[in-house]
Amino acid sequence: MSKPIILTVDDELAVLNAINRDLRQHYGAEYRIIKANSGDEALNAVRELKQRNAPVALLLADQRMPSMSGTEFLTAAQKLYPQARKVLLTAYADTEAAISSINEIGLDHYLLKPWDPPDQRLYPVLDDLLSDWLATVSIPYDGIRVAGTLWSAGSHLAKDFLARNRIPYQWLDIETDAVAKELVDSVDNPNHQLPVIFFPNGTTLIAPDTLSLANAAGLHTAATQPFYDLVIIGAGPSGLGAAVYGASEGISTLLIEKEATGGQAGTSSRIENYLGFPNGISGADLAERATIQAKRLGAEILTAQEVVSVRLEDPYRYVTLADGTEIGCRALMVATGVTVRQLDVPGIGAVTGAGVYYGAALTEAVNYKDRPVFVVGGANSAGQGAMFFSRYASKVTMLVRGSSLEKGMSQYLVDQIYGTPNIEVQLRTQVNAVSGSDRLQTITIENVDSGESNTVPAAALFIFIGAVPHTDMVAGVVERNSAGFIPTGMDLFHDGKRPRNWRLDRDPYPLETSVPGVFAVGDVRQGVVRRVASAVGQGAIAVSLVHQYLKTV
Repeated sequence: MSKPIILTVDDELAVLNAINRDLRQHYGAEYRIIKANSGDEALNAVRELKQRNAPVALLLADQRMPSMSGTEFLTAAQKLYPQARKVLLTAYADTEAAISSINEIGLDHYLLKPWDPPDQRLYPVLDDLLSDWLATVSIPYDGIRVAGTLWSAGSHLAKDFLARNRIPYQWLDIETDAVAKELVDSVDNPNHQLPVIFFPNGTTLIAPDTLSLANAAGLHTAATQPFYDLVIIGAGPSGLGAAVYGASEGISTLLIEKEATGGQAGTSSRIENYLGFPNGISGADLAERATIQAKRLGAEILTAQEVVSVRLEDPYRYVTLADGTEIGCRALMVATGVTVRQLDVPGIGAVTGAGVYYGAALTEAVNYKDRPVFVVGGANSAGQGAMFFSRYASKVTMLVRGSSLEKGMSQYLVDQIYGTPNIEVQLRTQVNAVSGSDRLQTITIENVDSGESNTVPAAALFIFIGAVPHTDMVAGVVERNSAGFIPTGMDLFHDGKRPRNWRLDRDPYPLETSVPGVFAVGDVRQGVVRRVASAVGQGAIAVSLVHQYLKTV
């Protein structure tokens, strides 16, 4: 914890300097002493200190100040620092006001001016108050704080981004925490946007976009070079696997990720069937290990940067980022993966991020402790999500359109689900509508076979209903199928012929797209087996193919 603060305020400069001198002499080694020449100046200082989450131990204010009395200052300041000890400096004529303040604001003490000698009339009083403060105060959180409401979609996105990037933060709910609300109200925010994010250095962001948040949090968002041997788009398991092997083999490698390393796998609460982890491993832990490994071996990783287009200038390939930056490379790898398909039912738009979430949304699970939640989907990701939410929710209801879990889910996960008392599986069901103005309140469930529907209360709805590939950035550059997935290798052959405009005197490599030197790995590929181990293996294999390609250009 940084030094606790003693703040003193007096409009008479001679008195202010004298009290400041005496405080520094006795407390300067253990406390930071701050002075202010008016109540307004002091209150602004208190607001800035709170935004930094600096610990304030004692507020010492002169009672008789123009525009704002000491009592008025302490009344306003205690809303932000209710545990700080409060002391008034008074003249003999002000003792009635001081006594009234004891009852009105819980004043801890008042001191008559002059306080000489301080060894007898100042320090003993403050020593007792500071000792009491030290014995009862909780250590302030010295990190990023996100202030908002549970039902703010922007708050959810900010928390999710920080959590997925393994950046610690403290959540402040302004609906349940009066001090947090006062803190947010102290920020100049004319449109009352949420979230408000406070950083230890005093920076404050209001409803920031992902790139601004990433920069403020210290993530690497700008490439150090204009050109690389290999650029990888997407940092899921396949992209991370390629980065590890590419960097370890001496290829200058840049990995670009628009959200967080780990991709969809990074949101998994537990991966039970990944080789080498007999007790399973969380997606976040696996992603963090792989990210550290890739960086240690020399790969450069950009976060919160989206590739919006790709262009060819043989023999080189260029990617353009959303901020207009263009980066060149000799070989390009598309590892952009997929995202959960959106559920198109009435009412869902109004409560997305406020009770309705796509994917695991692990950061929100604790907010639904002892409340009923629903999971839509019947594949492994839905099953893993249901198991995780069952630790918190009073009941997890899985809504599965298919006739059995076994059709789309690993058997180990099926067994776990049916063995968990607070998980109920409803087969052959779907969601037809949701309702709620500022937050999810009910969902309407229909039996696919009978057509019978009923509306039930729901605290949260987590959706896992299939995947959509991220391939728009290569539209018109490489061949894609009707669903947007990228065929590679032998899948590119039509009637035994190589892809149109293929000019090389060789067949496409197994993971190569219709453009030489552009590779696709992971879930973005057509016909791929969607497993973490498979994705990592493809990333490793693709690097060996990149080596072969680079020998020819």
